[in-house]
Amino acid sequence: MTTRDHAIHSAEQCFDSGEFRRTLARRVAMPTESQNPERAGVLSEYLEGEVRPAFEAMGFTCRILRHPKALAPFLYAERIESPDLPTVLGYGHGDVIRGLDREWKEGLSPWTLTDREGRWYGRGIADNKGQHTVNMEAMRTVIATRGKLGFNAKYLIEMGEETGSAGLRELCTEHKDLLRADLLIASDGPRLAAERPTVFLGSRGSVNFDLVIEARQGGHHSGNWGGLISNPGIQLAHAIACVVSPTGQIRIPQWVPKELPAAVRRALADCEVDGGADGPMIEPEWGEPGLSPAERVFGWCSFEVLAFKTGNPETPVNAIPPRAWARCQLRYVVGIDPSDILPALRRHLDRQGFSMVKILPNRETMFLATRIDPDDRWVQWAVASIAQTSGKKPAVLPNLGGSLPNDIFTDVLGLRTIWVPHSYPGCSQHAPNEHLPPQILREGLAVMTGLYWDLGAGNTPAP
Repeated sequence: MTTRDHAIHSAEQCFDSGEFRRTLARRVAMPTESQNPERAGVLSEYLEGEVRPAFEAMGFTCRILRHPKALAPFLYAERIESPDLPTVLGYGHGDVIRGLDREWKEGLSPWTLTDREGRWYGRGIADNKGQHTVNMEAMRTVIATRGKLGFNAKYLIEMGEETGSAGLRELCTEHKDLLRADLLIASDGPRLAAERPTVFLGSRGSVNFDLVIEARQGGHHSGNWGGLISNPGIQLAHAIACVVSPTGQIRIPQWVPKELPAAVRRALADCEVDGGADGPMIEPEWGEPGLSPAERVFGWCSFEVLAFKTGNPETPVNAIPPRAWARCQLRYVVGIDPSDILPALRRHLDRQGFSMVKILPNRETMFLATRIDPDDRWVQWAVASIAQTSGKKPAVLPNLGGSLPNDIFTDVLGLRTIWVPHSYPGCSQHAPNEHLPPQILREGLAVMTGLYWDLGAGNTPAP
Protein backbone atom coordinates (compact mmCIF):
# COMPACT_ATOMS: atom_id res chain seq x y z
CA MET A 1 0.00 0.00 0.00
CA THR A 2 1.48 3.36 -1.04
CA THR A 3 1.59 6.26 1.40
CA ARG A 4 -1.11 8.07 -0.60
CA ASP A 5 -3.29 5.00 -0.42
CA HIS A 6 -2.58 4.72 3.29
CA ALA A 7 -3.78 8.29 3.88
CA ILE A 8 -6.97 7.67 1.94
CA HIS A 9 -7.54 4.40 3.80
CA SER A 10 -7.07 6.24 7.12
CA ALA A 11 -9.65 8.81 6.07
CA GLU A 12 -12.13 6.07 5.21
CA GLN A 13 -11.42 4.39 8.56
CA CYS A 14 -12.13 7.68 10.31
CA PHE A 15 -15.51 7.74 8.61
CA ASP A 16 -16.34 4.08 9.15
CA SER A 17 -15.41 4.21 12.83
CA GLY A 18 -17.99 6.91 13.52
CA GLU A 19 -15.38 9.53 14.41
CA PHE A 20 -16.32 11.77 11.49
CA ARG A 21 -20.01 11.47 12.30
CA ARG A 22 -19.44 12.48 15.93
CA THR A 23 -17.56 15.60 14.84
CA LEU A 24 -20.27 16.55 12.36
CA ALA A 25 -23.08 15.83 14.84
CA ARG A 26 -21.49 18.21 17.35
CA ARG A 27 -21.38 20.97 14.73
CA VAL A 28 -24.91 20.36 13.47
CA ALA A 29 -26.16 20.62 17.05
CA MET A 30 -25.11 24.28 17.17
CA PRO A 31 -28.05 26.39 15.85
CA THR A 32 -25.97 28.87 13.87
CA GLU A 33 -28.89 30.68 12.18
CA SER A 34 -27.36 33.91 10.89
CA GLN A 35 -30.81 35.38 10.09
CA ASN A 36 -31.78 35.15 13.76
CA PRO A 37 -30.28 37.97 15.90
CA GLU A 38 -30.73 35.82 18.99
CA ARG A 39 -28.10 33.39 17.65
CA ALA A 40 -25.24 35.91 17.56
CA GLY A 41 -23.53 34.21 20.48
CA VAL A 42 -23.79 30.81 18.84
CA LEU A 43 -22.15 32.13 15.67
CA SER A 44 -19.11 33.25 17.67
CA GLU A 45 -19.07 30.04 19.69
CA TYR A 46 -18.98 27.95 16.51
CA LEU A 47 -15.76 29.68 15.52
CA GLU A 48 -14.12 30.01 18.95
CA GLY A 49 -15.27 26.81 20.61
CA GLU A 50 -15.59 24.38 17.72
CA VAL A 51 -13.63 25.27 14.57
CA ARG A 52 -10.68 27.15 16.03
CA PRO A 53 -9.59 24.29 18.33
CA ALA A 54 -9.79 21.86 15.40
CA PHE A 55 -7.48 24.03 13.28
CA GLU A 56 -5.09 24.67 16.16
CA ALA A 57 -4.84 20.93 16.80
CA MET A 58 -3.54 20.63 13.22
CA GLY A 59 -0.85 23.24 13.84
CA PHE A 60 -2.67 26.19 12.34
CA THR A 61 -2.37 29.69 13.74
CA CYS A 62 -5.81 31.28 14.08
CA ARG A 63 -7.22 34.75 14.51
CA ILE A 64 -10.67 36.29 14.49
CA LEU A 65 -11.26 38.93 11.82
CA ARG A 66 -14.07 41.47 11.85
CA HIS A 67 -15.41 44.13 9.54
CA PRO A 68 -17.95 46.88 10.32
CA LYS A 69 -20.22 45.74 7.48
CA ALA A 70 -20.30 42.16 8.74
CA LEU A 71 -22.81 41.17 11.42
CA ALA A 72 -20.70 38.16 12.42
CA PRO A 73 -16.97 37.46 12.79
CA PHE A 74 -14.67 35.48 10.48
CA LEU A 75 -12.07 32.90 11.44
CA TYR A 76 -8.75 32.99 9.61
CA ALA A 77 -6.44 29.99 10.02
CA GLU A 78 -3.04 29.43 8.40
CA ARG A 79 -0.31 26.83 8.41
CA ILE A 80 2.78 28.09 6.57
CA GLU A 81 5.36 25.34 6.10
CA SER A 82 7.75 27.00 3.61
CA PRO A 83 7.71 30.11 1.40
CA ASP A 84 8.81 27.87 -1.50
CA LEU A 85 5.67 25.71 -1.38
CA PRO A 86 2.36 26.38 -3.13
CA THR A 87 -0.25 28.15 -1.01
CA VAL A 88 -3.90 27.13 -1.08
CA LEU A 89 -6.79 29.13 0.34
CA GLY A 90 -9.84 27.26 1.64
CA TYR A 91 -13.25 28.73 2.39
CA GLY A 92 -16.43 27.64 4.13
CA HIS A 93 -19.30 29.05 6.15
CA GLY A 94 -20.56 27.87 9.50
CA ASP A 95 -23.87 29.72 9.48
CA VAL A 96 -27.04 28.01 8.28
CA ILE A 97 -30.45 28.99 7.05
CA ARG A 98 -33.27 29.03 9.63
CA GLY A 99 -33.96 25.63 11.13
CA LEU A 100 -37.73 25.63 10.42
CA ASP A 101 -38.01 23.15 13.29
CA ARG A 102 -41.77 22.53 13.09
CA GLU A 103 -41.70 21.70 9.38
CA TRP A 104 -39.35 18.71 9.56
CA LYS A 105 -40.65 15.15 9.32
CA GLU A 106 -41.81 13.54 12.53
CA GLY A 107 -38.85 12.34 14.57
CA LEU A 108 -36.37 14.68 12.87
CA SER A 109 -34.83 17.87 14.23
CA PRO A 110 -32.60 20.33 12.37
CA TRP A 111 -30.21 20.32 15.35
CA THR A 112 -29.80 16.56 15.73
CA LEU A 113 -27.86 14.49 13.20
CA THR A 114 -30.20 11.58 12.51
CA ASP A 115 -29.81 8.42 10.42
CA ARG A 116 -32.93 7.39 8.55
CA GLU A 117 -33.34 5.18 5.48
CA GLY A 118 -29.76 5.57 4.31
CA ARG A 119 -29.61 9.34 4.80
CA TRP A 120 -28.14 11.66 7.40
CA TYR A 121 -30.48 14.51 8.32
CA GLY A 122 -29.57 17.81 9.96
CA ARG A 123 -29.39 21.52 9.22
CA GLY A 124 -26.05 22.41 7.67
CA ILE A 125 -25.06 18.87 6.74
CA ALA A 126 -25.08 19.92 3.07
CA ASP A 127 -24.75 23.68 3.42
CA ASN A 128 -22.02 24.02 4.61
CA LYS A 129 -20.94 22.31 7.83
CA GLY A 130 -20.71 18.87 6.25
CA GLN A 131 -18.64 20.20 3.39
CA HIS A 132 -16.00 22.14 5.30
CA THR A 133 -15.84 19.36 7.90
CA VAL A 134 -14.88 16.96 5.09
CA ASN A 135 -12.07 19.27 4.00
CA MET A 136 -10.77 19.90 7.50
CA GLU A 137 -10.74 16.19 8.33
CA ALA A 138 -8.95 15.44 5.05
CA MET A 139 -6.18 17.89 5.92
CA ARG A 140 -5.92 16.40 9.40
CA THR A 141 -5.50 12.94 7.87
CA VAL A 142 -2.73 14.10 5.53
CA ILE A 143 -0.84 15.71 8.42
CA ALA A 144 -1.23 12.58 10.56
CA THR A 145 0.02 10.33 7.75
CA ARG A 146 2.79 12.42 6.20
CA GLY A 147 3.74 14.46 9.25
CA LYS A 148 3.12 17.63 7.29
CA LEU A 149 0.84 18.98 4.59
CA GLY A 150 3.61 19.61 2.08
CA PHE A 151 1.97 22.91 1.08
CA ASN A 152 0.92 26.12 2.77
CA ALA A 153 -2.71 26.23 3.83
CA LYS A 154 -4.90 29.22 4.60
CA TYR A 155 -8.56 28.94 5.52
CA LEU A 156 -11.37 31.46 5.94
CA ILE A 157 -14.63 30.54 7.69
CA GLU A 158 -17.42 33.12 7.66
CA MET A 159 -20.67 33.18 9.63
CA GLY A 160 -22.82 35.39 7.40
CA GLU A 161 -23.06 33.64 4.03
CA GLU A 162 -26.78 32.95 4.43
CA THR A 163 -27.41 36.68 4.89
CA GLY A 164 -25.48 37.73 1.78
CA SER A 165 -21.85 37.56 3.00
CA ALA A 166 -21.97 41.17 4.17
CA GLY A 167 -18.45 42.49 4.66
CA LEU A 168 -16.71 39.55 2.96
CA ARG A 169 -15.67 41.59 -0.08
CA GLU A 170 -14.40 44.45 2.04
CA LEU A 171 -12.58 42.12 4.41
CA CYS A 172 -10.84 40.33 1.54
CA THR A 173 -9.87 43.68 0.03
CA GLU A 174 -8.49 44.90 3.34
CA HIS A 175 -6.59 41.65 4.01
CA LYS A 176 -5.50 40.92 0.45
CA ASP A 177 -1.90 40.27 1.44
CA LEU A 178 -2.91 38.01 4.32
CA LEU A 179 -5.10 35.91 2.01
CA ARG A 180 -2.60 35.75 -0.84
CA ALA A 181 -2.44 32.26 -2.37
CA ASP A 182 -1.92 30.37 -5.62
CA LEU A 183 -5.48 29.10 -5.85
CA LEU A 184 -8.69 28.51 -3.94
CA ILE A 185 -9.91 24.99 -3.24
CA ALA A 186 -13.27 24.98 -1.47
CA SER A 187 -16.50 23.04 -1.26
CA ASP A 188 -20.09 24.22 -1.54
CA GLY A 189 -23.10 23.53 -3.71
CA PRO A 190 -24.13 20.18 -5.20
CA ARG A 191 -22.46 17.62 -7.40
CA LEU A 192 -23.90 17.18 -10.86
CA ALA A 193 -25.35 13.86 -9.61
CA ALA A 194 -25.03 12.04 -6.31
CA GLU A 195 -22.77 9.29 -7.62
CA ARG A 196 -20.41 11.45 -9.72
CA PRO A 197 -17.58 13.53 -8.26
CA THR A 198 -17.79 17.05 -9.62
CA VAL A 199 -15.59 20.10 -10.02
CA PHE A 200 -17.03 23.52 -10.76
CA LEU A 201 -14.93 26.54 -11.57
CA GLY A 202 -17.13 29.55 -10.90
CA SER A 203 -20.78 30.47 -10.66
CA ARG A 204 -23.51 32.14 -12.63
CA GLY A 205 -24.24 35.70 -11.66
CA SER A 206 -27.61 36.64 -10.26
CA VAL A 207 -29.63 39.84 -10.10
CA ASN A 208 -33.13 40.16 -8.62
CA PHE A 209 -35.43 43.06 -9.45
CA ASP A 210 -39.09 44.07 -9.29
CA LEU A 211 -41.35 45.05 -12.16
CA VAL A 212 -44.19 47.31 -11.02
CA ILE A 213 -47.13 49.08 -12.63
CA GLU A 214 -48.99 51.60 -10.45
CA ALA A 215 -51.86 52.81 -12.58
CA ARG A 216 -54.02 54.70 -10.09
CA GLN A 217 -55.22 54.93 -6.51
CA GLY A 218 -57.66 52.19 -5.53
CA GLY A 219 -59.58 49.58 -7.51
CA HIS A 220 -62.59 50.31 -9.68
CA HIS A 221 -65.68 48.18 -10.38
CA SER A 222 -64.99 45.91 -13.34
CA GLY A 223 -68.58 46.19 -14.58
CA ASN A 224 -68.63 49.96 -14.66
CA TRP A 225 -65.04 50.50 -15.79
CA GLY A 226 -64.03 47.32 -17.61
CA GLY A 227 -62.92 48.19 -21.13
CA LEU A 228 -62.38 51.84 -20.20
CA ILE A 229 -59.31 51.77 -17.97
CA SER A 230 -56.13 49.73 -18.17
CA ASN A 231 -55.60 46.59 -16.11
CA PRO A 232 -52.06 46.56 -14.64
CA GLY A 233 -52.15 42.78 -14.28
CA ILE A 234 -52.73 42.32 -18.00
CA GLN A 235 -50.14 44.94 -18.90
CA LEU A 236 -47.48 43.43 -16.68
CA ALA A 237 -48.17 39.94 -18.03
CA HIS A 238 -47.58 41.24 -21.57
CA ALA A 239 -44.46 43.12 -20.48
CA ILE A 240 -43.01 39.90 -19.05
CA ALA A 241 -44.02 38.07 -22.22
CA CYS A 242 -41.91 40.45 -24.31
CA VAL A 243 -38.86 39.61 -22.17
CA VAL A 244 -39.11 35.83 -22.49
CA SER A 245 -40.85 33.52 -24.95
CA PRO A 246 -43.61 31.03 -24.00
CA THR A 247 -40.87 28.38 -23.83
CA GLY A 248 -38.41 30.37 -21.69
CA GLN A 249 -36.12 31.77 -24.41
CA ILE A 250 -34.73 35.19 -23.47
CA ARG A 251 -35.61 37.93 -25.95
CA ILE A 252 -33.17 40.65 -24.84
CA PRO A 253 -29.89 40.28 -26.81
CA GLN A 254 -27.79 41.87 -24.03
CA TRP A 255 -28.97 39.16 -21.64
CA VAL A 256 -27.45 36.21 -23.50
CA PRO A 257 -23.85 35.43 -24.49
CA LYS A 258 -22.82 35.80 -28.12
CA GLU A 259 -21.64 32.21 -28.18
CA LEU A 260 -20.89 29.20 -26.02
CA PRO A 261 -17.08 28.87 -25.79
CA ALA A 262 -15.61 25.68 -27.24
CA ALA A 263 -13.92 24.77 -23.94
CA VAL A 264 -17.28 25.05 -22.17
CA ARG A 265 -18.96 22.82 -24.76
CA ARG A 266 -16.23 20.21 -24.40
CA ALA A 267 -16.44 20.22 -20.62
CA LEU A 268 -20.24 19.84 -20.63
CA ALA A 269 -20.40 17.25 -23.43
CA ASP A 270 -20.62 14.30 -21.02
CA CYS A 271 -22.55 16.05 -18.25
CA GLU A 272 -26.09 14.82 -17.69
CA VAL A 273 -28.33 16.89 -15.42
CA ASP A 274 -30.19 14.60 -13.03
CA GLY A 275 -31.90 15.72 -9.84
CA GLY A 276 -32.46 12.17 -8.68
CA ALA A 277 -35.70 10.54 -7.60
CA ASP A 278 -36.83 13.66 -5.72
CA GLY A 279 -35.95 16.12 -8.47
CA PRO A 280 -38.29 17.50 -11.16
CA MET A 281 -38.42 16.12 -14.69
CA ILE A 282 -36.38 18.08 -17.22
CA GLU A 283 -38.56 19.61 -19.93
CA PRO A 284 -36.60 19.38 -23.22
CA GLU A 285 -38.60 22.13 -24.94
CA TRP A 286 -37.90 24.72 -22.23
CA GLY A 287 -35.13 27.32 -22.51
CA GLU A 288 -32.67 28.20 -25.25
CA PRO A 289 -33.15 25.90 -28.28
CA GLY A 290 -30.19 24.01 -29.68
CA LEU A 291 -28.49 23.55 -26.31
CA SER A 292 -28.22 20.43 -24.17
CA PRO A 293 -29.73 20.56 -20.68
CA ALA A 294 -26.23 20.94 -19.20
CA GLU A 295 -25.42 23.78 -21.59
CA ARG A 296 -28.68 25.53 -20.71
CA VAL A 297 -28.08 25.54 -16.94
CA PHE A 298 -24.28 25.84 -16.81
CA GLY A 299 -23.45 27.71 -20.00
CA TRP A 300 -26.39 30.00 -20.67
CA CYS A 301 -28.64 32.54 -18.95
CA SER A 302 -32.13 32.08 -17.55
CA PHE A 303 -34.89 34.53 -16.64
CA GLU A 304 -37.41 33.62 -13.95
CA VAL A 305 -40.56 35.15 -12.48
CA LEU A 306 -40.30 34.29 -8.79
CA ALA A 307 -43.60 35.88 -7.73
CA PHE A 308 -46.46 37.80 -9.36
CA LYS A 309 -49.27 39.67 -7.65
CA THR A 310 -52.17 41.80 -8.78
CA GLY A 311 -55.45 42.41 -6.98
CA ASN A 312 -56.13 40.36 -3.88
CA PRO A 313 -55.33 36.68 -4.59
CA GLU A 314 -56.75 35.53 -1.24
CA THR A 315 -60.15 37.17 -1.68
CA PRO A 316 -60.68 38.32 -5.29
CA VAL A 317 -63.30 41.02 -5.87
CA ASN A 318 -64.98 42.40 -8.98
CA ALA A 319 -62.60 45.33 -9.30
CA ILE A 320 -59.86 46.28 -11.72
CA PRO A 321 -56.71 46.33 -9.56
CA PRO A 322 -54.70 49.54 -9.41
CA ARG A 323 -51.32 47.84 -9.20
CA ALA A 324 -49.35 44.82 -10.38
CA TRP A 325 -46.00 43.59 -9.10
CA ALA A 326 -43.56 40.84 -10.04
CA ARG A 327 -40.28 39.74 -8.47
CA CYS A 328 -37.96 38.65 -11.28
CA GLN A 329 -34.47 37.19 -11.55
CA LEU A 330 -31.78 36.85 -14.18
CA ARG A 331 -29.12 34.18 -13.77
CA TYR A 332 -26.30 35.08 -16.14
CA VAL A 333 -22.91 33.78 -17.25
CA VAL A 334 -19.55 35.33 -18.10
CA GLY A 335 -19.89 37.53 -21.15
CA ILE A 336 -22.88 39.52 -19.91
CA ASP A 337 -22.20 43.10 -18.83
CA PRO A 338 -23.73 43.28 -15.32
CA SER A 339 -23.87 47.08 -15.42
CA ASP A 340 -26.12 46.93 -18.49
CA ILE A 341 -28.61 44.29 -17.32
CA LEU A 342 -31.27 46.66 -16.00
CA PRO A 343 -30.58 49.46 -18.51
CA ALA A 344 -30.98 46.94 -21.35
CA LEU A 345 -34.30 45.86 -19.84
CA ARG A 346 -35.41 49.50 -19.64
CA ARG A 347 -34.59 50.07 -23.29
CA HIS A 348 -36.33 46.87 -24.33
CA LEU A 349 -39.54 47.61 -22.42
CA ASP A 350 -39.66 51.14 -23.81
CA ARG A 351 -39.27 49.86 -27.37
CA GLN A 352 -42.12 47.42 -26.79
CA GLY A 353 -44.46 50.14 -25.48
CA PHE A 354 -44.20 49.36 -21.76
CA SER A 355 -42.81 52.63 -20.46
CA MET A 356 -45.37 52.46 -17.62
CA VAL A 357 -43.46 49.53 -16.07
CA LYS A 358 -41.12 50.58 -13.27
CA ILE A 359 -37.91 48.60 -12.75
CA LEU A 360 -36.90 48.54 -9.10
CA PRO A 361 -33.56 46.97 -8.09
CA ASN A 362 -33.92 44.55 -5.22
CA ARG A 363 -31.92 44.91 -2.02
CA GLU A 364 -30.69 41.34 -2.24
CA THR A 365 -27.01 40.92 -3.06
CA MET A 366 -26.12 40.94 -6.74
CA PHE A 367 -23.70 38.13 -7.56
CA LEU A 368 -21.26 38.52 -10.44
CA ALA A 369 -20.60 35.75 -12.95
CA THR A 370 -17.25 33.94 -12.85
CA ARG A 371 -15.74 31.10 -14.84
CA ILE A 372 -12.25 29.59 -14.92
CA ASP A 373 -11.08 28.02 -18.18
CA PRO A 374 -11.77 24.25 -18.01
CA ASP A 375 -8.46 23.72 -19.86
CA ASP A 376 -6.47 25.51 -17.12
CA ARG A 377 -3.53 23.39 -15.93
CA TRP A 378 -4.63 23.56 -12.27
CA VAL A 379 -8.10 22.35 -13.24
CA GLN A 380 -6.69 19.41 -15.17
CA TRP A 381 -4.39 18.59 -12.26
CA ALA A 382 -7.31 18.54 -9.80
CA VAL A 383 -9.48 16.46 -12.12
CA ALA A 384 -6.70 13.88 -12.49
CA SER A 385 -6.27 13.64 -8.72
CA ILE A 386 -9.99 13.13 -8.11
CA ALA A 387 -10.20 10.53 -10.87
CA GLN A 388 -7.28 8.60 -9.39
CA THR A 389 -8.90 8.48 -5.94
CA SER A 390 -12.50 7.79 -6.95
CA GLY A 391 -11.94 5.64 -10.03
CA LYS A 392 -14.54 7.83 -11.77
CA LYS A 393 -14.33 10.54 -14.39
CA PRO A 394 -15.34 13.75 -12.59
CA ALA A 395 -17.87 16.10 -14.12
CA VAL A 396 -16.28 19.47 -14.91
CA LEU A 397 -18.73 22.36 -14.76
CA PRO A 398 -17.32 25.69 -15.99
CA ASN A 399 -19.58 27.33 -13.43
CA LEU A 400 -22.28 26.38 -10.96
CA GLY A 401 -25.85 26.97 -12.09
CA GLY A 402 -26.51 28.85 -8.85
CA SER A 403 -24.60 31.79 -7.45
CA LEU A 404 -21.76 32.26 -4.97
CA PRO A 405 -19.59 35.27 -4.09
CA ASN A 406 -16.85 33.63 -6.15
CA ASP A 407 -15.89 36.91 -7.82
CA ILE A 408 -14.42 38.00 -4.48
CA PHE A 409 -11.83 35.25 -4.85
CA THR A 410 -11.24 35.67 -8.60
CA ASP A 411 -11.40 39.46 -8.94
CA VAL A 412 -10.40 40.79 -5.52
CA LEU A 413 -7.81 38.14 -4.61
CA GLY A 414 -6.87 37.17 -8.18
CA LEU A 415 -7.20 33.41 -7.62
CA ARG A 416 -8.05 30.45 -9.75
CA THR A 417 -11.04 28.83 -8.05
CA ILE A 418 -11.66 25.08 -7.92
CA TRP A 419 -14.77 23.96 -6.06
CA VAL A 420 -15.24 20.30 -5.15
CA PRO A 421 -18.80 19.89 -3.83
CA HIS A 422 -19.85 17.21 -1.34
CA SER A 423 -23.62 17.46 -1.78
CA TYR A 424 -26.20 16.54 -4.42
CA PRO A 425 -29.17 18.27 -6.10
CA GLY A 426 -31.84 16.59 -3.95
CA CYS A 427 -30.33 17.48 -0.55
CA SER A 428 -33.17 19.89 0.48
CA GLN A 429 -30.74 22.60 1.57
CA HIS A 430 -32.58 25.73 2.78
CA ALA A 431 -35.70 23.57 3.22
CA PRO A 432 -36.96 21.25 5.94
CA ASN A 433 -35.34 17.79 6.04
CA GLU A 434 -31.89 18.81 4.79
CA HIS A 435 -29.91 15.62 4.31
CA LEU A 436 -27.12 13.78 2.52
CA PRO A 437 -26.45 10.14 1.70
CA PRO A 438 -23.40 9.37 3.87
CA GLN A 439 -21.69 7.76 0.86
CA ILE A 440 -21.18 11.24 -0.62
CA LEU A 441 -19.42 12.44 2.53
CA ARG A 442 -17.28 9.29 2.68
CA GLU A 443 -16.23 9.57 -0.95
CA GLY A 444 -15.69 13.31 -0.52
CA LEU A 445 -13.40 12.66 2.44
CA ALA A 446 -11.33 10.21 0.36
CA VAL A 447 -11.23 12.56 -2.64
CA MET A 448 -10.09 15.56 -0.60
CA THR A 449 -7.47 13.50 1.23
CA GLY A 450 -6.07 12.46 -2.14
CA LEU A 451 -6.25 16.04 -3.44
CA TYR A 452 -4.47 17.50 -0.41
CA TRP A 453 -1.92 14.69 -0.54
CA ASP A 454 -1.15 15.49 -4.16
CA LEU A 455 -0.83 19.19 -3.35
CA GLY A 456 2.08 18.33 -1.09
CA ALA A 457 3.68 15.74 -3.38
CA GLY A 458 5.70 18.29 -5.31
CA ASN A 459 4.19 17.78 -8.77
CA THR A 460 1.70 20.63 -8.87
CA PRO A 461 1.63 23.17 -11.71
CA ALA A 462 4.09 26.00 -11.34
CA PRO A 463 2.62 29.07 -9.55
